[in-house]
Amino acid sequence: MNPTTTNPVLAVLAALAQARSRAAPMFAKWCELNGASFCPAAPAVVAKFVTDCASLGIDRLWPAVQDISRTHVALGLADPTLGGAAAAAINNLAGVAPPRSWPSDRKQLFKSLPYDLQVYVAAHETQREKALRHAQNEAARARREFAVLKQPDVPADDPTAQKAEADERDPHADA
Repeated sequence: MNPTTTNPVLAVLAALAQARSRAAPMFAKWCELNGASFCPAAPAVVAKFVTDCASLGIDRLWPAVQDISRTHVALGLADPTLGGAAAAAINNLAGVAPPRSWPSDRKQLFKSLPYDLQVYVAAHETQREKALRHAQNEAARARREFAVLKQPDVPADDPTAQKAEADERDPHADA
């Protein structure tokens, strides 16, 4: 006789365990193999999972981490994937560098962002920096072209005109 069929509470718990396992199958299997609690999971357990499965790469592991997060949030539990040991393990695996333009104290905060936001912010900042450099180069080119256009045409063999032109550009030349 199956105890889950005679006790409705056990039947509900078994169904809930199966649903959790389907929600985050990779983590559920890892927990079974390692004797860890699937739900609720401690951040240290998630960190160990990320470290143990690092060989899968962030592209395969990140969806599993998101499954863990969604499962906990759906059940009204604290998300064990945010901050602390779990976030540090994900950061170590992903290796997304904070934007160069950010101050040092903010770069540490960058590492506390979820991986997908780190990727977005880093890419956005890289694109912004490229656009800024392009705009600065265009402005410098325009200033050079304007300076050339602003200069009066001076014959090469007229030293007096050349001296007057140099004096106009440098008002402190005779000082």
